[in-house]
Amino acid sequence: MNNENHRLLYKIAKAYYDDQLTQQEIGERFGLSRVKINRLLNKAREQKIVQIQVVRPESGEVELEREIEARCKLKEVILVPSANSHESLLRNLGEGAATYLKRILRGNEVIAISWGTSLLSMVEALFPLNIPDIRVVQMLGGLGDPDADVHGAEIVYRLAQLLQAKPRTLASPGIVGSAEVRKALSADVQVADTLRLASQADVALVGIGALSRHSVLVGAGTILSSADIRRLQAKKVVGDIALRFFDITGEPLDDELNERIVGLSLDEVRQIPRVVAVAGGPDKFDAICGALRGGYVDVLVTDRLIAERLQKEDLQLSSSARLTG
Repeated sequence: MNNENHRLLYKIAKAYYDDQLTQQEIGERFGLSRVKINRLLNKAREQKIVQIQVVRPESGEVELEREIEARCKLKEVILVPSANSHESLLRNLGEGAATYLKRILRGNEVIAISWGTSLLSMVEALFPLNIPDIRVVQMLGGLGDPDADVHGAEIVYRLAQLLQAKPRTLASPGIVGSAEVRKALSADVQVADTLRLASQADVALVGIGALSRHSVLVGAGTILSSADIRRLQAKKVVGDIALRFFDITGEPLDDELNERIVGLSLDEVRQIPRVVAVAGGPDKFDAICGALRGGYVDVLVTDRLIAERLQKEDLQLSSSARLTG
């Protein structure tokens, strides 16, 4: 390459990368078409006049995130610090999820949300935003005390207020006494329309539950009966998303409990384009593995110790596992 060509490529590259001019502006300056400028910029990279370096953050967590993304076929993994206390871990998870949510929202989205302490922590970490035409919809009927902060309707209202969005709550309990009652409730126009909107959401925000000592399902005592819990444990259930249970392989629970739930099914959740799961801590490891194997998650917000364990786990993802893109 002669010196004159080198000089031209250098000037064009400096104008584009350092001066941040558009290709159209550079073309007007040098009397060249935008197509020609694009070709010259590509040539500058080929000739090593432009050498792009991606600088890795000092923490090194980004490489672990990338490894888990590739292994688990996830669009993104957001790692937060692990913590000695459950409360501190929830706070870290909430902050990570809130930061992610602020980044992805553009306006005109429908957000479906479930319930639980991890999602409550995300809401508590959010600052008010002004994003146009957002709708927040409840994907599972109410569970537990309606006045509790973790109740699905309360989380919907609080998130909608922070986003200046329109809330849509589900006027139904999340779990009812019989399949007949569920069918009657599901036939209600408001309930049916709300579930239809949730199933058509652009983003789903979910926790991954586990029948552990920190579980609201176990601790509340008003959501599942002791007989329900014993039956779930006997069937080797490891976790749930929006009260839809699965085993360690990700296989959905085959149980009459499904006939009493007013909310989206796992298949309906899986059809939502971006399912963001917020879960961490050692008690949740098997539940997270089951959710990943079942292909129910696109984006995982979790803690570093979970990610390090996932590095060593033989996940054997199912054919329905999510694909990046």
